[in-house]
Amino acid sequence: MPYNPDFVYQPPYSPYLTLVYQDDHIVVANKPSGLLSVPGRAEAHKDSLARRVQQVYPTATVVHRLDLATSGIMIMALNKAAHRHISKQFETRKTRKRYYARVYGEMKVSQGEVAKPLIVDWPNRPKQKVDHKNGKPSLTRYERIDGNDKETTVALYPVTGRSHQLRVHMLAIGHPILGDRLYANEEGKAMASRLQLHAESLQITHPHTGETMLFTAPVPFMDTQPEPLPATSPFC
Repeated sequence: MPYNPDFVYQPPYSPYLTLVYQDDHIVVANKPSGLLSVPGRAEAHKDSLARRVQQVYPTATVVHRLDLATSGIMIMALNKAAHRHISKQFETRKTRKRYYARVYGEMKVSQGEVAKPLIVDWPNRPKQKVDHKNGKPSLTRYERIDGNDKETTVALYPVTGRSHQLRVHMLAIGHPILGDRLYANEEGKAMASRLQLHAESLQITHPHTGETMLFTAPVPFMDTQPEPLPATSPFC
């Protein structure tokens, strides 16, 4: 039995589609929170970022995904060669990614990392859990930006790309992401109307030109936007 059998899909329609970049090989969009990355099985779950992009670019294919509740940068390929090239970059961890999140409680340390193996929590799927015996190796680096005794804003740098990785890793160190309906405590859920997690930066090598390209999307829950992802960083 799924963890959330009463889920009602209500995708946002305004804005309907926000494109960040497009050329003959790739298209980059800013996915809103509440929109599926790809169509679900049920007819009521067909609306998705992939479907919306394909209305404009029929050949677009999904290279990676974001959780339903997560917003931010997603890239799609427009031909088979681009798809193979970008997929390989994700598989070999050649991409660079930065997320921002508001988490519950005051984070005392300025930076750190979480290396905890993850596996699906089958009785409560789609939830994931830490499992040191059977889980897949998972690594997240993090950097404290600011905060108080109630909450902390952090930059997150996933090294691996497991399902719900950032959400479960923050929970594992005692700082669930605010507004997380699956993992936060009741107070943390009540502190935000949506999951406070946003894929702010994605850097890839262009599949045709070989150029290093950095795509960004403003963080919707931050008043001041971060500086661009630096060319070199201890986190990614």
